Order: sequence, then C-alpha cells, then structure tokens
Amino acid sequence: MSVLPAAVGPAAGGRLAGIRRSSISLRIGLGIVVFFAVVALVSLFWTPYPPNAQATGPFSSPPSASHLFGTDATGADIFSRVMAATVKDAGITIAVIVIALVVGTLWGSLIGFYGGWVDGLTLRVLQVMNSFPALLLAVLVLSTIGRGLLAVILVVALIPLPDYVRLARAEILTKKNWQFAEAARMIGRRPRAVLFRHLVPNSMRPLFAYAAVNASWVISTVGALGFLGLGIQPGSAEWGSMIAGGQSGIVNGQWWISFFPGLGIFLLALALHLIGDGMSDDDLLRHGH
Repeated sequence: MSVLPAAVGPAAGGRLAGIRRSSISLRIGLGIVVFFAVVALVSLFWTPYPPNAQATGPFSSPPSASHLFGTDATGADIFSRVMAATVKDAGITIAVIVIALVVGTLWGSLIGFYGGWVDGLTLRVLQVMNSFPALLLAVLVLSTIGRGLLAVILVVALIPLPDYVRLARAEILTKKNWQFAEAARMIGRRPRAVLFRHLVPNSMRPLFAYAAVNASWVISTVGALGFLGLGIQPGSAEWGSMIAGGQSGIVNGQWWISFFPGLGIFLLALALHLIGDGMSDDDLLRHGH
C-alpha cells in the first residue's frame, strides 16, 4: 500500500490553492498597472488632441469615432485628457508612496531597534495623528497652506505615515532577536550595521505589500481632493478635477464626462489593491500561516 507524500495532503492542497489565488491577483493587478504605465508613457509623446485644447469638437458630444470618450462642456477631448491625467495621478501616487515608505521605514526601524523614550513619544504622536479622519485632515491642511502639486504630495504622504512607522517598528521588534541578527552581532557587526544590513532588508516584504494596498487609497484620495477643488489646479487634466467638471452634466445624460476619469481611478486603485493583496497572501503562505 503506497503512502501519499505530505505535499499532496489536505493542508498542502489548501496552501497550493492559496498560492494560485495570490498569483492570479498579482498577475491581474500587474497587468492593469502595466497597461496604465504604457498609457502614461505614450501620453508624454502623443495624444489624439492637445489635452488642454478646447473646441476640439462639438461641445458635450457623446463618444464617437473621432472622440472615443466624447468631449466635455468646453469641447475638450476627454480621451486625451484621461491619457494626460494618468501621468499626473500616477506620478503623485508614486511620489506619496515613496516618501511615506522611506520615512516610515527609517523612523519605525530606528525606534523599534533602539527603543527608549523616543519610542514611547513616537507612539503618542502617532496616536494623535490617527485621531483625525484622513480625508478631513487633508482638506484642513490644504485649506490652510494652499493647493499645489507639492502640497498635495506632502499632505497625502503624511496621513498614512503612522501605519508605515508602526509596521516597520513591529517587524524590527520581532526580528531583532532572531538567529541571523544574533549571528551578525557575534561576528562583530555594529548595531547600525545589524539594523540596516540585516534587519531592515529582511523586514521590507510586508512593508512593500502594505505600500501597494495603500497606493490604492492614495490614488482615490488624490482624486477626491481634485474633485473638491483642493488638489492641483482645478480644470487641469487630472481625474478628480475632471469628474467634478462633469458632475453637472450627469443629470442631463452626459455621463461620459465623469465616467471615464472615474473608471481610471477605479481600475488603477483595484490593480494596486490586487497587487498588495497578492503579496500579503503570498507572504503569509511562505511563512506557513
């Protein structure tokens, strides 16, 4: 009587199914992101019409062969504007995530490794930061300092920063007494080298997974600020601003003016969430949870 290998048992079967699900999520998410990356790259060199040009066709005309996404109330080509907005919204999202990830990882790693009164003070500061509703905080700060590309990036990067700090801190606290860290100390590595050459690189995967999920929130928040007129210059080729520009036409059946930029936000946010979700599932499966 043959004995089935453990790899094909019920637990292994569930593990393999989980790996397949995470792989599918990653592939779908990456495929959509690659599509948007191509659109953004192409828009730097070509769009059917100048994105900011008005009267490129009839005013508020529905999608047609000459205007694939129709035109808005000024006669601007929505397809061209959606293409140009991809660069702007995706660029803001990338900048926000890079700032929050780098600052949050450094801050959280240092307090998790060294501890002390700075650690306690940081936790109190993070609690205060998290006590404000995210979008309300962004609106209040931007209303005070004024809108603009740099202001939007810095304010939106500030909001999720506590989560990056906490996650990095937790990873370092968990791993700083593991065998590989102890081995580095035993061969004479200085504390700073142990932290940045061993602990931080081995703690980045959960942070990258969270960054991908957080990026879906960022793209939605940037769109919301643009819709409220607190993002970059109103009327520019930016998805949130374009949605706001078309809201008055919805009651008249001019759905396409807001629909296509809204679809851009939805698809990119969905793709980023799928990537982060796939990375998180894969990380749990790798560690046998």
